Amino acid sequence: MDSVTLTTERLVLRAPTEADVDAITEACQDPEIQRWTTVPRPYGRGDAEAFVRLVAHQWAEGSETVWGIRADDELVGMIGLHNVGEHFTGPHAELGFWVTPSARGKGYLGEAARAVIDWGFAELGLVRIRWQAVAGNIASARAARALGFRYEGLQRQALTSPRGRDDGWIAGLLPDDDRTPVDWPVL
Repeated sequence: MDSVTLTTERLVLRAPTEADVDAITEACQDPEIQRWTTVPRPYGRGDAEAFVRLVAHQWAEGSETVWGIRADDELVGMIGLHNVGEHFTGPHAELGFWVTPSARGKGYLGEAARAVIDWGFAELGLVRIRWQAVAGNIASARAARALGFRYEGLQRQALTSPRGRDDGWIAGLLPDDDRTPVDWPVL
């Protein structure tokens, strides 16, 4: 599949390119991105170059759809539908994201995520989008809740990364869900 560009009122979402390598490298120095995501630690320019190549390959094979989030032509985050695949009940994916420190609190993530979720349901025909995060990642949980995801529970030692195994929170969103936020027991 060819990569797709999405636009919102304030943002342009497009697959990252070699032109984004320095911005990705800088963003991934952030301790919060390193703490809550699976980016390598330490994170170097070579990691960003490999990431850009991987994203291009994943778009081509249709296994993942990842976009750089741009506000005023500045890279302010990354968002994607990961592990896109067929399940016996239909296609599903996982929403993943990070936002640079300077862009946090400006509503960019919610705006970008709504566009990605809508695209995934409409264009990929997804029957379910999953969100998961390391237990304790309150900022990510708040974002998912605001998008209408329904908290589904704690997965013990289910998330793996180079640092080891972590407990994970999981939530889901279905195409016909009312996206009005509901209470989550962890927030």
